[in-house]
Amino acid sequence: MKSRLAAALAALVFSAFAVAPAMAQDRQQPRNSGNEASVTQGTSRAAGRQRRERPAAAPTPEQILAAAQAQMALTTTGCQVSEAKLLGKTAADTTVYEVACGTAPGYIVETKTPPEASSCIILAHSADVARAADPTASPAQCTLAANTDIQKFLRQYAKDAGVACTVDQAKLRGQSNDGAIVYEIGCSDGPGFWINQQNATWTKTPCIQVLAERGTCDFTTTAENAAFVKTLLAGSEAASCNVTEARLMGQNANGVFYEAKCDGADGVIARLNAENVVQQIYPCATAQQIGGGCKLTTAPAAAAAPAGGRL
Repeated sequence: MKSRLAAALAALVFSAFAVAPAMAQDRQQPRNSGNEASVTQGTSRAAGRQRRERPAAAPTPEQILAAAQAQMALTTTGCQVSEAKLLGKTAADTTVYEVACGTAPGYIVETKTPPEASSCIILAHSADVARAADPTASPAQCTLAANTDIQKFLRQYAKDAGVACTVDQAKLRGQSNDGAIVYEIGCSDGPGFWINQQNATWTKTPCIQVLAERGTCDFTTTAENAAFVKTLLAGSEAASCNVTEARLMGQNANGVFYEAKCDGADGVIARLNAENVVQQIYPCATAQQIGGGCKLTTAPAAAAAPAGGRL
């Protein structure tokens, strides 16, 4: 890909919020002993302490929603808060809320200056990483019902990126060097993609290109990439090739080059134009000068040297 995944994928793993309960528990009253006067006096003092130490009333749902909306309005997320939950306070005396954002992914937001909003999608990924390292870990996660269907949000991302297939799997892969979050999309009816959003613009990269650029696709099979290249060969002199493996070799000013391994026949290299129309077919037997030649098809053995040696 044009921007490779950053090596420090761990930077996406957010620290768990150490959140205390939103309301303090009532303290247990001490027992008194002695005469009635001392009991009465002790009870009076205890009642005074209760009045002085009585915790503030719990905020109403409306107050929680308003406070969370005010915090999210100070972020760059664009979240229109539709629901909010007070999670409590941190040791630094900041307040933490979880918010839902209508049909968009939600956040956990901490009242720092400025507020720090962590995406529920990234928190879910971070939780998976943390539990893989330590099955007993209890990482921060979003729990509002509107925020728990992460796959729903990723399917919408795929649609926004122009992925027209039927999405059956999706996951966050990491962060590119230019700061974009990268997602992998798997398709039930063909090869998948990597997608990312930068400056409000989505881009998609076919997995056959991801592989050519030394990336990996967990949701796309060799057969799916082969079937894709088979469709590109339709109508060309290589249309009869039963493609079992394929790879994207690269491109230059003359076009895009794919190699196809053919079941029971010599493989080919195909050159296509920008509209994915085949312009030329090169049999692997004679294509050694095209991008280093075929890699998927075994090259024919070199002819024996003539008697008396070569000229």
